Amino acid sequence: QVQLVESGGGLVQAGDSLRLSCAASRTLGSYAMGWFRQAPGLEREFVAAISRNGASTNYADSVKCRFTISRVNVKNTMYLEMNNLKSEDTAVYFCAAKPTFASGTLYVHEYDYWGQGTQVTVSS
Repeated sequence: QVQLVESGGGLVQAGDSLRLSCAASRTLGSYAMGWFRQAPGLEREFVAAISRNGASTNYADSVKCRFTISRVNVKNTMYLEMNNLKSEDTAVYFCAAKPTFASGTLYVHEYDYWGQGTQVTVSS
């Protein structure tokens, strides 16, 4: 089992940047990872995913070319670099982990472990 803690959220203006971090309680080398978000009144939605070895990534269309997911397994940390933020990016952001033997596989669903979330608010 792995515990995940997100950080880096905050209140920013439209066009600003933020970097979210997801710190794990154990080595992340055996996990595929992802970021999700949930805005008030809406369901949680997929944002980005990264494979266990970091070689493959995938993004929701709404964040493509603005957000970048990355990971540093030796630091047990995953990141989400968010640029050119928009008001519609306002949400609680969650990181998630899925144990897998497949080093290059991406997952949009079926994550097993979740963090508590960090609030990102973008004012227009």
